[in-house]
Amino acid sequence: MKEILDANKTRFITVAMTDTNGLLRGQKVSRSAFEGILAAGMGMAPVTFALDPTDEILNIPGVTDESADFHDSPLIVDPETVRSVPWEKDGDDLLVLSNYTGETAGMCPRSLLKSVLGKGADMGLNLKYGLELEYTMFNETSQTLQEKGFRNLTPATAHASHDLLIYQSAQSEWYGDVADMCDALKIDLAKMHEEIGAGFMEACTGAGTGLEPADQTVLLKNFMRVLATRQGKSITYMARWSEQADSQSAHVHLSLKGPDGTPLFWDASKPDNMSDTFRHFIGGMQSYLGQMMLLFAPSVNSYRRFAPGTFAPPALTWGIENRTTCLRVVGHDAGSLRVENRLPGSDANPYLTVAATLAAGLAGIAEQIEPDDPIIGNGYVPSETEPRNYPRNMRDAIAALRASDFAREWLGDTFVDAFSATRESQEEAFMGRVPDTELRRFFELG
Repeated sequence: MKEILDANKTRFITVAMTDTNGLLRGQKVSRSAFEGILAAGMGMAPVTFALDPTDEILNIPGVTDESADFHDSPLIVDPETVRSVPWEKDGDDLLVLSNYTGETAGMCPRSLLKSVLGKGADMGLNLKYGLELEYTMFNETSQTLQEKGFRNLTPATAHASHDLLIYQSAQSEWYGDVADMCDALKIDLAKMHEEIGAGFMEACTGAGTGLEPADQTVLLKNFMRVLATRQGKSITYMARWSEQADSQSAHVHLSLKGPDGTPLFWDASKPDNMSDTFRHFIGGMQSYLGQMMLLFAPSVNSYRRFAPGTFAPPALTWGIENRTTCLRVVGHDAGSLRVENRLPGSDANPYLTVAATLAAGLAGIAEQIEPDDPIIGNGYVPSETEPRNYPRNMRDAIAALRASDFAREWLGDTFVDAFSATRESQEEAFMGRVPDTELRRFFELG
């Protein structure tokens, strides 16, 4: 680390952590202060985990209630995550990620994923994964968004344009700038393309191991916002930003390897080349993902994504190369065979979605849970058998997480209680609001 600081002629460095919303928060500290932080950590208040994106303070018992003292807890720096922010001044451009230790680690998304990855390694199972990130870009600044009341916005492109090269080429400056940004931030950008809506796009991080793919997705998500702002544009990751827009998701692709790197999902002697380990992994996801729906759909808006007519998963179903199911098996050989979890929204925290998905799959392996039969054909067509389902509103999702012995075992009581409490206070606050759509429908004749 000292060699990096010397080579960079570092004057200031940003120490960043990730809150429950997936937003990076932190401080720019001097080199001398940072050298002390490397040895002893940096203090930051756990109340950070009670903040909504615009810093509305949500409820966490013991953290924001009448018993709270708003103390600091230690953040520990991960030196392996150091990278450069491309538009920062030389000497002030380094950024390094951190996570909480001690009791507060139980609420920390990055610490939580580290814990679940460790449980997998203890079972001799190592995760390889990558993430997709859908977003919509607008020719709007923060000021014009406010002036328009977030209505009648101008998206970056006029029409739905899935994989349309005309729009991709017309926006080549944006695509090139994202790629340049990712080079500086050490993000393995695997793919970018136009999606199914006006201004709707997708960027994907390459598959990797450990914390790195989730770290990269958090950095990508935050700094694409910054890049758009610097260009007089704006980005949203809302699960559904208007009644006319399709839903926005953040799919996770996962596979497992043994300690020697052997792919564990492939077995050429089995149907569809799926090993028993792979089948049990899917069985675990079918059994437990619904209990953790709150992590995949973490805001009151998240559940708008599951309205009829959107391309969101209809139930906790699975199928071979089938995008109408929640769990899509994809890949053609031992190195590429994997499962795609299509449940998370784009507004979800990458650390939490990976941790929850992996935990469910690992439990399926440990308990040897057999999955349901795969869906053949269109998974949106009602099945004769009752499908495995998940909560369709925030209140039910909060109740499901709180009541889940599985979530408490794998994610910990501290996280379950704290995260549920913050989302409950968010849900209660929005229950008292009157949306403009209700005014239009009920004001005169309701």
